[in-house]
Amino acid sequence: MREIARPVVRALSVARLAFAMTGLVLAMASLAFAMAALSSGDAMAQAKQAPPKQAAPAPAPPPPQQEAPLKQIALTEAHIQGVLSAAKEMDPITEKIDENAKPDPKITAQLDGIAKKNGFASFDDYNTVVDNITLVLSGFDQATKKYVGAEAVLKTAIAQVQADKKMAAKDKKEALADLNEALKSPQPVIENKGNIDLVTKYYDKLADALSED
Repeated sequence: MREIARPVVRALSVARLAFAMTGLVLAMASLAFAMAALSSGDAMAQAKQAPPKQAAPAPAPPPPQQEAPLKQIALTEAHIQGVLSAAKEMDPITEKIDENAKPDPKITAQLDGIAKKNGFASFDDYNTVVDNITLVLSGFDQATKKYVGAEAVLKTAIAQVQADKKMAAKDKKEALADLNEALKSPQPVIENKGNIDLVTKYYDKLADALSED
């Protein structure tokens, strides 16, 4: 079965970005220190000849963009049936869209049409429902098909990676770092507990329709 981990993947992506940004900051700091050491003699000589100029304050960096929090809703049977039906038509279209591509009005209109045909107000409405379903799916143990929570799923994944003897040491180290970083992040709490029972009822169909390759 394909792996169900959209919220987990999102957390890992954030972790990778944070790690990359940390490396960039350290590299810039090291470069600044090296440049300061190399030019210290010249700087001291110039200081004796001319009064120091007051440096202009550095502009404040723009605030980091934060992903909007998931709008949690109470799922219904109609939501589940609508997603199962719409996903079959949407997947062939969305799979061809490049992640970095600009929104195409024609494709957006096409996806809106499919969403409305299956009982949703729009493609955005469809995505909200899918995100709520995926939020629940990400907390399922795929072996037992029971909901155990996202934290337990992450811990199981860590144990599996640690026990994998075929995995390259470098890949294992990176995977464990990402998983442990994701584990440190606050795991989302499902506000509507009835969603768990509903997703459990349709687990196999939803797992097949919404899981990542």
